[in-house]
Amino acid sequence: MPLRDIRYEELTGSQKAAILLIALGVEAASLLARHFSDQEIEVITKEMAMLHDVPAQVIDRVIIEFYDMLRAREYIAQGGLEYARRILEQALGPKRANELLQRIERTSKLSGFEFMRRAHPNQILNLIQNEHPQTIALILSFVEPAQAARVILRLPEDKQKEVVYRMATMEQVQSELLSDLERALEMQLESMESSHATAEAGGVKAVAEILNLAGKTAEKIILDEIEARNPELADKIRDLMFTFDDLVLLDDRSIQRVLKEVDTRQMALALKGASEEVKQKIFKNMSERAATILREEMEYMGPVRLRDVEEAQRQIANMVRTLEEEGEIVIARGGGSEEILV
Repeated sequence: MPLRDIRYEELTGSQKAAILLIALGVEAASLLARHFSDQEIEVITKEMAMLHDVPAQVIDRVIIEFYDMLRAREYIAQGGLEYARRILEQALGPKRANELLQRIERTSKLSGFEFMRRAHPNQILNLIQNEHPQTIALILSFVEPAQAARVILRLPEDKQKEVVYRMATMEQVQSELLSDLERALEMQLESMESSHATAEAGGVKAVAEILNLAGKTAEKIILDEIEARNPELADKIRDLMFTFDDLVLLDDRSIQRVLKEVDTRQMALALKGASEEVKQKIFKNMSERAATILREEMEYMGPVRLRDVEEAQRQIANMVRTLEEEGEIVIARGGGSEEILV
């Protein structure tokens, strides 16, 4: 798209970004592009492909604007908005300073979901506690698992079960629903709109991560409720709550207890697809002779099918969960309120 006759003031934001990246050159542009989303990259790349014959004075003004925006943000970070305003007014004049600061304000607003990610659990609770469980489930699907766990623990017990169940059965969310929810959050948070047509929300993995952080009591209550309604779903959640790779979360005494329940061939098969960290965790808790035998078993086994390795790992993970339920071992999860007394 020829820009020879287009005024600088008529350029769109994506056109300015494309001009800037071209002007910076490949190396600098690639570093800057890392801060863009996939959608932004797609839009800017299309603009770059269509640009040619851009006047030098337009390129200069784009670069100057970019530099001024960087400088304004730096001043805000150093001393706040009023500090930045004073310095920019001295350097650029009141009108230009006001334009820059207004633009930064617009681009710095958080979307409703982004605000929720940064909010304190009590803030989120105050906002959502009277909402329908489906709405709560959707909102909590967009925050970090540890934060969602803290919010869920503050809900009434009946609502905890309902919210977690709905999160576990949630998959794709239509853009209309996300937009409606986003607008509702905007009214309370003065935030921006959602930007995705569809998004992955909730699901079994998200629930497993949350329950890992919720503590044993809440975990048991919620999983029992889900199992009563959907046993297969409960099993899927349990499978993700402790995986074979999570053996690194066990203390040495617990690892040694686990090794008593697993035969050498099963462990050798499981370790075929394990990380080096898991292998070292296992070997260091075995006698030198037992470790040698296990290594030899792995070597003599040769190539194995991936599904056989995954099945061996799943069986061992299930056995670990059983030992924990029986009080034989302790899994050092990332959250919960239990204290271990030695």
